[in-house]
Amino acid sequence: MSQKPGWQQRVFSLLVWFKGFRYVKFGLVGASGTVVNLLVLYGAHEYLFRAIEAPGSKPYASLALAIAVSTINNFTWNRLWTFPESRQRRLGKQLGQFALVNVIGLTINTALLLGLDKLLSGFIAEPWSYNLAKAFAIGVVLFWNFFVNRLWTYKGIQ
Repeated sequence: MSQKPGWQQRVFSLLVWFKGFRYVKFGLVGASGTVVNLLVLYGAHEYLFRAIEAPGSKPYASLALAIAVSTINNFTWNRLWTFPESRQRRLGKQLGQFALVNVIGLTINTALLLGLDKLLSGFIAEPWSYNLAKAFAIGVVLFWNFFVNRLWTYKGIQ
């Protein structure tokens, strides 16, 4: 008589099964980019750019740095892991497409961050107001980035 697998083994098996799906991979890469983005945003706003972004000010420079670092993180991991066969395509063209999609995503992201931060700052103290606004903006832009990159940047990849 064989034993039924424990819940840990079932969860692990499910994760192994899910990793074959590109959206899950893209989401995991995006999650790593979210962590990178939030850490850089917080660190840059609270420490690195403290002299030019006083408490209570909008985190413009920190936001730009956070987006740049997380975009490079996401492009690298999506090219290496999510769409490994895409490495056969020209790096420059693919990076350009990825960057353009992300510039549009940046516009969406910035509008949401600044608008929501202004709205939330009346109810929630820093750094929570801009971090909560940023987390929401990241969620919206995740859908934009996946679908447009899937249809354009990685077009023709199954």
